[in-house]
Amino acid sequence: AGEIKGRLPAEVWAAFQEVIGPEGTLCVPTFTHSFSQGQIYDPDQTAGVQGPWSEWVRQRPDAQRSRDPLFSVTAVGARAGELTQAVSLECFGPESFWARLEAANGFVCALEGGLPEAVVTYFEKKARVSYRFDKLFPGSFSEQGILRKGAVLSFVRDANEADTEPSLDPLQERLLAKGLARLGMGDSGAILGVSMTELGAEIESTLAVEPAFLIAAGRHGRQARLERKAREFALNLPVEASMREMVEALWRLPRDILSDGYDAALEALAGQMPMTIHRYPTGMQAWTWVVPEKWTCHEARLETLAGEVLIDYAADPLHVVSYSLPRDGVVTREELLKHLHVHPFLPEAVPFMFKYYERDWGLCCSQRLRDSLEDETYRVTIRSDFTQGSLKVGEVLVPGRSEDCVVLCAHLCHPGQVADDLSGVVAGLEIMRALSRRTDLHHTYRLLILPETIGSVAWLSQNEALIPQMKAGLFLEMVSLPNPPALQLSFAGDTLVDRCFTTAMQAHDPAGWTGAFRTLIGNDERQFNAPGVRVPMLSLSRILPRTDAHWPYPQYHSNADNLDHASWSNLEDTVTLVLKMLDALEAAPRSEMPVQTHKDGTEAVPLNLFKGEVFCSRYGLHIDFSTNPEGNRAFFNILYLIDGQHSVTQIAERCGVSVTAVEGVLAELARHRLVA
Repeated sequence: AGEIKGRLPAEVWAAFQEVIGPEGTLCVPTFTHSFSQGQIYDPDQTAGVQGPWSEWVRQRPDAQRSRDPLFSVTAVGARAGELTQAVSLECFGPESFWARLEAANGFVCALEGGLPEAVVTYFEKKARVSYRFDKLFPGSFSEQGILRKGAVLSFVRDANEADTEPSLDPLQERLLAKGLARLGMGDSGAILGVSMTELGAEIESTLAVEPAFLIAAGRHGRQARLERKAREFALNLPVEASMREMVEALWRLPRDILSDGYDAALEALAGQMPMTIHRYPTGMQAWTWVVPEKWTCHEARLETLAGEVLIDYAADPLHVVSYSLPRDGVVTREELLKHLHVHPFLPEAVPFMFKYYERDWGLCCSQRLRDSLEDETYRVTIRSDFTQGSLKVGEVLVPGRSEDCVVLCAHLCHPGQVADDLSGVVAGLEIMRALSRRTDLHHTYRLLILPETIGSVAWLSQNEALIPQMKAGLFLEMVSLPNPPALQLSFAGDTLVDRCFTTAMQAHDPAGWTGAFRTLIGNDERQFNAPGVRVPMLSLSRILPRTDAHWPYPQYHSNADNLDHASWSNLEDTVTLVLKMLDALEAAPRSEMPVQTHKDGTEAVPLNLFKGEVFCSRYGLHIDFSTNPEGNRAFFNILYLIDGQHSVTQIAERCGVSVTAVEGVLAELARHRLVA
């Protein structure tokens, strides 16, 4: 309801009270769209955008408002608390205000005529329409003066696709024709009324027959185009390409986690071996995670006002923050420097920065260029868009006599870089080529090529039935570096695969070294070792020790991670080493050493209600690794021990922290219903 023309708020209030009576409840939209606008949301103070009438209701002393930072609703009356309090932070989900309104068979009254889009969106979410998807909006809540990070899931459409624009008039006409809706006239024009139950039933039955009925595409008798390729890449990769040929062909591509560059690289690799490409659509919920949108950067530049180009994305894909918001205009030097990222110790290098689940813009350059910026103002151009897409995971399978599976894994998603982790991808393919030529394999071998973290979570969440068959795993990363091999053990650390791989590495290269889980490097092995999964996956890399000032290696996450710093001999040696590791596992007795965990019946044992690593951004759980690495490590160490087997005291002892610290983490997780 917007402004009610010609009527004072008290008069409108009195009219509603006459209709609903003392036992009724009146709800009005007090939407703020705060998180989508990058603004802090305070349920008590943030004004809605619906106009004076809604604001008048919100400010009543008996009003109760929902804690939704995009689509909050204010209610007054007998059931106000039941409808608005403790709603989920999934705007149109099963515990949202709209779900409660439907359960109460509420009545929708549109004072300016026309069906409210938010109500229809709730029913589209129930129907899981293909043209909308879940999108995460992070932000901050302010409540009683306390600022707290958080996030909300909304069900959005692709704003770049005209076919998905709402078209609700045909639905309204159908409701009126069937007598399901009422249309009256007031002083301010048409007033539309319909019950949630009848509206929901009509939308459900209509979408079952006409899936595009509620959008512009439906008016033209077609389905919406959900995915489109924005950029084409010409790749010339020969059949049976060498590892070096694969790296040289693919390393410069803008291989962001969901992007045309990533897809082009994966399609090229699929020509090297038989490969199944799994597709997981934008908005798919994978355990606690959400698959993000596809991101395309068409151009990005930093220029002086005189037209001199200082930074150009066309020259290097690392010049723009991956998943940067668009930006076009003149900015002050002070504002620019807040969004201009440099490498911590390589003055000539351009850093790799990403903000997949944040809403911000940013550019990257060398420290030397940043230091030279002296003008008062500059022009920033970032032409990027966020569209519906599919996260893609490539799977190569070499069957053995047994369904017992060994998983090799590497990520493809770091644009403009070689060691991290294109080297692991091509090593994995070369290993699978060698295995495919063998006829004596006991285990089945599976190589997964994926976007970091979200790729593993998506694949695991959709293949839970395969998890019991996964007896061992090895993540391959940064294996083209000019250093000895470094083997990070599994979470358990004492399994058969830990012993086999360690022994094989020591025999192959006495300079190789080992470390416990999450002490050398962190990558997708975390997801396989995480609570609810517990596949003993180790990690093989060629990084420097953490005691080295340039850990994990000097060129890490920068455009200096290029062909000049690749050790092709070490890449070949990695393949030889891994094959020896797998030979040792093949020859080992067919039994697994059990993971040694304990359960103390005398004290509380926290139970994980999540699987895999928790998507912390979704819940505002954040300890910044760059500013507090020890705190970040301790937090995740605690998370990995919440598995229904370890007591609070045991977790504290294993992590080297206080019981109070563990209880604090548990309390925060319990607040989000992640532990019991």
